[in-house]
Amino acid sequence: MKNPTLPGPAGAATSRRSFMKGAAVAGAGTLGAGLLGGGPAVFPQEYGGELTRGDIAILLFLQAMETIEADLWRQYTELGGPSAATGTLGNSPVDAVDQNGKPIKSGISPLYIAGLQILDSDMPQYIVDNTDDEFSHESFLKSYLHSKGADSPDLRRFATLAPSQVPGVPQIGRLTNLTQLTVDTSWWTRYRSDSKNPDFGDTFDQAIPSLATGQHPAIPRTADDLVEDPAQPGGVGLRTQAIAFTAGYHFAFIEQGGSSLYPSLAQRVTNVEVLRILLSIGPTETAHFQTWQDKAGNALTISFTDPITGSTLTIPDLNDSNATAAEADEFQTNLIMPEPTFFREKRFGRCSIVRPTETKGAAMAALQSLIDDGLFIGHTSKNAKSDGFVELLHKLAEEADEAQRGGN
Repeated sequence: MKNPTLPGPAGAATSRRSFMKGAAVAGAGTLGAGLLGGGPAVFPQEYGGELTRGDIAILLFLQAMETIEADLWRQYTELGGPSAATGTLGNSPVDAVDQNGKPIKSGISPLYIAGLQILDSDMPQYIVDNTDDEFSHESFLKSYLHSKGADSPDLRRFATLAPSQVPGVPQIGRLTNLTQLTVDTSWWTRYRSDSKNPDFGDTFDQAIPSLATGQHPAIPRTADDLVEDPAQPGGVGLRTQAIAFTAGYHFAFIEQGGSSLYPSLAQRVTNVEVLRILLSIGPTETAHFQTWQDKAGNALTISFTDPITGSTLTIPDLNDSNATAAEADEFQTNLIMPEPTFFREKRFGRCSIVRPTETKGAAMAALQSLIDDGLFIGHTSKNAKSDGFVELLHKLAEEADEAQRGGN
């Protein structure tokens, strides 16, 4: 459990956004039996009051989720972030840094970037900004926990998955697998519904049904995935387009999860300062989601079967001119504001909200969505032998879901 080395990925003094510089770090205490100890462990708080066992559990789980996000967004930045070679650098420097305070590479794959830019010309900058944000979340939560005597688990020891083999990509182990994704796109129709709410048990159509089946790469695995075709937009071949468009929908999938997770777990927090942390970080996840769902809707109508996984990606015309009014309400790409829907009780009428925000089982549901997404393929081998990573995440989620406002 103990890993007092600080700061985390966004904690280097060399980063202009690294607000962790100079943060006070108290001596770390032990957490006792299991992850959090067997009894009511409370931790001192410099602003008065106490951090309960539940508060710590929630912060530990969120810090683990941010570590996972930092890992996957780093991979997207390495391949699809801004670079001088692609003319996507502005005057603002790319200043995201890794866990050792070293700048990460950005924009290694020009053709992948060109595929992403079919969605929006600003995609490289948006990607690195999202990455920088997640690094800061991971680092802040790690430092805050450490200052309260509760070190977060060392997830980096599980960073054993192979990276992309595109030339130039750092050959270091990764926590997440972005090459075999099964992407749930029901968030698309969920936020466009004016009569259903997942907190009532409602289900929603997939915007891109083919993404929700099979296994799809969201980053180029090797140079073979980078196919030029002068007959296609931007000279990007269908194989590379399919990978870039999968990434576009995956960006929104990841960030809509954070949009719901923070308010869901905030309902279980006891300490006011911890509540402030969750209410301050959560809206940034929503800002990310709002950006990405808008860009995903710009994907071209294509159909391509991946030669490695055998999965077919088919992106339909979501703005079909022959769509009925009901179909347009559900799929039209510029309907990106959360449609008012029923909340709490239907007698109160409709309200525009983040959805879902049900707190019961919220942590485990968030974790399960990442498992179903395929992010952790490789942590369990073909003979079912596990490296323990997913089991640790399960334990963290269980502890967070057991937290009770006002409890120990």
